[in-house]
Amino acid sequence: MRVSVKPEMLRWACVRAGFDADSLAHRFPQLSAWERGETEPTFRQVEEFAKATHTAIGYFFLPEPPVEKVPIPDFRTIELGTVEAPSPDLLDTIYLCQQRQEWYRDFVRFGGEKTVSFVGSVGVTADVEKTAAVIRTALKFDLDSRRKARTWAEALSQFIAQADEAGILVMVNGVVGNNNHRKLDPNEFRGFALSDDLAPLVFVNGADTKSAQMFTLAHELAHIWLGQSALSNDSTASHPTHAVELWCNQVAAEILVPLAIFREEYRRAADLREETQRLAKCYKVSTLVILRRMHDAGGLTDDELWSAYHQELAHLRAIPKGSGGDFYLTQAARVSKRFARALVVSTLEGHTLHRDAFRLLGFSKLATFRDLGQSLGVV
Repeated sequence: MRVSVKPEMLRWACVRAGFDADSLAHRFPQLSAWERGETEPTFRQVEEFAKATHTAIGYFFLPEPPVEKVPIPDFRTIELGTVEAPSPDLLDTIYLCQQRQEWYRDFVRFGGEKTVSFVGSVGVTADVEKTAAVIRTALKFDLDSRRKARTWAEALSQFIAQADEAGILVMVNGVVGNNNHRKLDPNEFRGFALSDDLAPLVFVNGADTKSAQMFTLAHELAHIWLGQSALSNDSTASHPTHAVELWCNQVAAEILVPLAIFREEYRRAADLREETQRLAKCYKVSTLVILRRMHDAGGLTDDELWSAYHQELAHLRAIPKGSGGDFYLTQAARVSKRFARALVVSTLEGHTLHRDAFRLLGFSKLATFRDLGQSLGVV
């Protein structure tokens, strides 16, 4: 059965997904004919085209392309004042996290758990140093134990586990769901927070470097303490246009690298590159964070900061990113260990259908589900 689809909807879907017509021509040889209105696709072909462009099939039967918006406050820094449409990868990631959060909220409400007291406990005018100290205390964030971590990845895992123990769902993923063909772009967003007093959630873009993820997690935790959902792409050296983002950046830097302690350990007379590397290794943060703290401590002028920042950024971008790892450990990190444990237990107890659990986890095999449960110690 052939169906009527307006050519502009086909072109919109291609642009939205970041494709040009040529890149899809091998899969859809008649695409150019559809766009010219010379012939119409079958419903099955529309389904396949929707899947290829990551577009809900219902969109193709609209009279004109919709204007898609991010469903949470968008605090990303916009260059040149131009707001780009959110990618399907970003939107699908937010929607999936919202579904997981909704499920977990119902789960803890059914279990009679209390609200998470620190959500929305401070305002944007709160003292930065005091707020950072409160967050470190709530998370049992110990600077000495971080120094002992052998790698940035180990320090990040420790940080995530501390947030998880405090009641926050922390999801770290560099792709959409489990689709390794849909990689997330750190240049589009670094993370987001979904505030909720029963199920606070933080998502960190796992395609970013481990040290950058550390700062993003701290930044989004500040949003949770504010009680504000937000989409972010700021780094420690950026100049946010939003007061909220500026405050969250300051709190994040203070959580990771307390300025009073940093001043005592910072050797201003040392070689800049060597001292940056030493302190980054000491605090297990990005060298970019250290450069910013050097500036905050009065060791670098504005010009010196930006010169060193851009040089270091180019250096970091040239370093190949690692990959791999145990699937089940990766899967738990992608959906949050707290969420995964709850979902597996609820499913095994018969409160959640396997079908729904598989959809939220992003796989379809019972054996995979059981292996995940075993890796979490709940099977």
